[in-house]
Amino acid sequence: MTTPHQYATVRYLVDDVQAAVDFYTTCLGFALNTSAAPAFADVVRGPLRLLLSGPASSGARATPADAATPGRNRIHLIAENLDAEIDRLREAGVSFRSDAVSGPGGRQILLADPAGNLIELFQPAQPSHHAPASADSGRRG
Repeated sequence: MTTPHQYATVRYLVDDVQAAVDFYTTCLGFALNTSAAPAFADVVRGPLRLLLSGPASSGARATPADAATPGRNRIHLIAENLDAEIDRLREAGVSFRSDAVSGPGGRQILLADPAGNLIELFQPAQPSHHAPASADSGRRG
């Protein structure tokens, strides 16, 4: 087992801890680490530990009321094949919060967990491999 100091940890406030656990483990490949549902659970994927804090958790109780709704921040998960992930998640009944968009760094799409917290699925752009021009490429032969 990975020790806690080896994780990057993010806390998401959720309305229903079990629904969040089911979403992250079923749809996004996280594994359940611990559960004290309905108050709290944490799930892990690689070096990310996601704390899922329900309304009764100390994390949620310590949060000011004006900051208790899902925010504009999001976790960022790498997808090797974004189109295949979109198809798989749609078949599982997941709806998306955006269309897939492309930029210089790759392609991404947003979805939300059952509480409305955003998740970004991102497929990095493939590096282009340009062959260097040969020394005689400008010569006519």
